[in-house]
Amino acid sequence: MEQERLQKFMAEAGVASRRASEELIRQGRVTVNGERAALGMRIDPARDVVVCDGKRLSGREAHVVILLYKPRGVVCTSSDPEGRKTVQDCVSEIPQRLYNVGRLDINSEGLLLMTNDGALSQRLTHPRYGVEKTYYAVCDGKLAASEIALLVNGVMLEDGMTAPARVENVRTTQRGDTAFSITIHEGRNRQIRRMLEAVGHRTLRLKRERLGPLTLGNLQPGQWRRLSDGEIAALMRALGL
Repeated sequence: MEQERLQKFMAEAGVASRRASEELIRQGRVTVNGERAALGMRIDPARDVVVCDGKRLSGREAHVVILLYKPRGVVCTSSDPEGRKTVQDCVSEIPQRLYNVGRLDINSEGLLLMTNDGALSQRLTHPRYGVEKTYYAVCDGKLAASEIALLVNGVMLEDGMTAPARVENVRTTQRGDTAFSITIHEGRNRQIRRMLEAVGHRTLRLKRERLGPLTLGNLQPGQWRRLSDGEIAALMRALGL
């Protein structure tokens, strides 16, 4: 069999994304034929014995991709030292070990993909592919036209100017706050909250409703479903796979 990069083999075995697999290798948690693995090494999956955290990896695992409605108050980690509920708790009945694709902060809710397909996860989170993400947002007070223009054209944050966004369906709530939809294609940490803070507003609610061609549909918080073959094909097309 043709040799392949170790992190690619690990991703296809369902350990983690390629990037996360590289970190496991750096930490010395991976061995090949009993020797500590090194970044960049190539292996023969048919002959070499790869072990991660004491568990031998057996090659490509059947890929699972699910769409979870992450509730507020749930953290996007495998475990939480503070004992808070995690996204892993939401999908505990699935036998495969799944990893969340990107993150939603603890106070945000909505669409979150979880998968053991490391290649898909890497492509979805890579900034080069710019997968669109649409959120329903509510911020305090009235969002002025000049502030909307800043969100649309780009806001200067501590990590640089944001890319253009779409802001639609702007309306005033009964309490006098502002509800709207915003679409971005970057994946910076807490980006929308920081964008709103930069124009003088606090985020009261943030819900991801769409990721590329995928939507929440009728899912309720904490519910999940497997993607259909058609949805996976549409997602692959959006990613150029």
